[in-house]
Amino acid sequence: MLIVENLLPGDREAWEELFRGYIAFYGRAEPQSMYDRAWAEFQEDTRLHALGARLDGRLAGITHFLVHGSTSAPDARICYLQDLFTAPDARGHGVGRALIAAVTGWAASRGCARVYWMTQETNATARRLYDQVADNPGFLKYQIDLTLPGSSRGES
Repeated sequence: MLIVENLLPGDREAWEELFRGYIAFYGRAEPQSMYDRAWAEFQEDTRLHALGARLDGRLAGITHFLVHGSTSAPDARICYLQDLFTAPDARGHGVGRALIAAVTGWAASRGCARVYWMTQETNATARRLYDQVADNPGFLKYQIDLTLPGSSRGES
C-alpha cells in the first residue's frame, strides 16, 4: 500500500537517508547543519514543506516544496517542487507519481496557479515520469552561485 503524508518527527532518520541520496545523486555534499536546518523548517511547515511516501509502511520517497509569488501575475501563488527522491528499491512502484500528485493537490487546495520543478537533462529515468504527468515548457536553467554567510556555497 502507498500513502503520502506529512513527515512525522519519527521519520527524521529515514528522511535524512533519502535526502542524502538525493544530494549524492546530484553530485553534491552538504554539511550536517543543512539537514538539521531543513528538517526544522519542514517540521515547522510554514515556509518550506515536505511530504513523505510510505510504501508498505516504510518511508520510500520524499518531496520538498515551497510557494512563491509571480511578477507576471501578482496575485498568483506558484508552487516550486524543489526536491523529489525515491529510494532506489522502490522505483517503479508509483512513489514519484504519488508525491507529485500530492504536491499538486496541496498546491491546488491553497490556490496556487501552477506547480513546477526542474531536473537535469540527463536524468532520463525521472524525465520518463515527468513527461507523463506534466508539460515541459522548454526553459533552460542558468544560475550564478553566491557565497552565503555561514555557507560554503550557494544553493542550487
